Amino acid sequence: MLKNIQEWSVVLVIVGVIVVLGNWLGFGVMPFEAIPGMLILVLICLAGLFIGKILPFNLPSMIYIAVLGVIVSLPATPGSEYVVHATDQIDMLAITTPVLAFAGIAIGRRWADFRKLGWRVIVVGFCVLSGTFLGSAIIAEIVLQVQGIV
Repeated sequence: MLKNIQEWSVVLVIVGVIVVLGNWLGFGVMPFEAIPGMLILVLICLAGLFIGKILPFNLPSMIYIAVLGVIVSLPATPGSEYVVHATDQIDMLAITTPVLAFAGIAIGRRWADFRKLGWRVIVVGFCVLSGTFLGSAIIAEIVLQVQGIV
């Protein structure tokens, strides 16, 4: 268990450093302003991963991380104003870049398994991405027309 926590901590610190640098370079938020929010996010992730390991339920740790994030940001929670202000300094796109990079590395390590899926997975992925894009565009067009913007 201690080894898992150490591995999680190392990965989250690496991701945190990349996020803070990406936030600075891409969105102009100085690192000293973003570090407190990033530390809060890292601690929430570590706590959720730990809870996911110790509880007997067979639920993904992401559920625990999301619930903890909601709890610490609720107005009734002491210190929530600071948590919301600190994490507001971090742009969502700065977080997605390293996460997607790690996902790509994880897929790359299992390239043989990916090849077994064959060409069908590419067709399905293309259809899903195209459908999502078109669906979002249609919904946006409808909302903009209802509001009279377009």
